[in-house]
Amino acid sequence: MLLVCRFVPAEAEREAFLARARRAVALLAAQPGCEGVDLGRAIEEPGHWVLVARFTTVTAYRRALQPFDVREHVVPLLSEALTDAPAAHERALVADADGVTEHPSLLTDR
Repeated sequence: MLLVCRFVPAEAEREAFLARARRAVALLAAQPGCEGVDLGRAIEEPGHWVLVARFTTVTAYRRALQPFDVREHVVPLLSEALTDAPAAHERALVADADGVTEHPSLLTDR
């Protein structure tokens, strides 16, 4: 499962955003079932940021958001993400040096 959140903090808030993001990324990455978290900055638009977290399952993602310190530091940061696109995604294709793995969909066709 992938969590993809985009942020555009106000210029005056960028340092504070980055400080809060450091704490949030570390807390989220430490949760069971979290395979890693990346915070990236757009090259073309330096005021735009993206957080991508990878979880083993949807259940692991939901459980990762439950501990008190996560609710205190991570959830408020995530609530500032842009809401014009979905944030939670299932994995379809995953590639590494060993090749490409196709994951079956967790969604039912509607």
